[in-house]
Amino acid sequence: MSKEMRKVRTGTVVRTKSDKTTIVEMVWKQRHRLYRKQMRRVARFYVHDPLGQCQLGDIVRIQETRPISKTKRWRLLEILERHLVAEVRPIELETDADVILAPEAETETEEIVDKAASEDEIEDANGSQEESETDEPEAADEIEDEPTPEEEEEAQE
Repeated sequence: MSKEMRKVRTGTVVRTKSDKTTIVEMVWKQRHRLYRKQMRRVARFYVHDPLGQCQLGDIVRIQETRPISKTKRWRLLEILERHLVAEVRPIELETDADVILAPEAETETEEIVDKAASEDEIEDANGSQEESETDEPEAADEIEDEPTPEEEEEAQE
């Protein structure tokens, strides 16, 4: 087969687990002859990728070639577009850890409120309800004094 007659296709990489082999999927739509409804057609090609350059989601151009193995009959020409992967910095991971710690801070505030409630019950038993009303704002002040997760982030920076 001459090089001019070889088929060239463009597709998306769907699997890269094998060594020196990637699977490229080409999808197109075709109209059904009788029902005139769009059908999704998929062709999968086993592509020879000797350097292992392809990543999942890349758009690549492949070319037909001689049989390389039982199923491999295509080779990688070029990578047209890389799949965009979100970059995560270590600082961002630490902020996620602070968010996980935030519910523990809530449990501490619940303990403070529970202690205040138990003190109120003791005072109610003694008959001094007026003093219990003055104690409640103090418990609220203690809750406000705790730094929020946002304030903790600012303090770390």
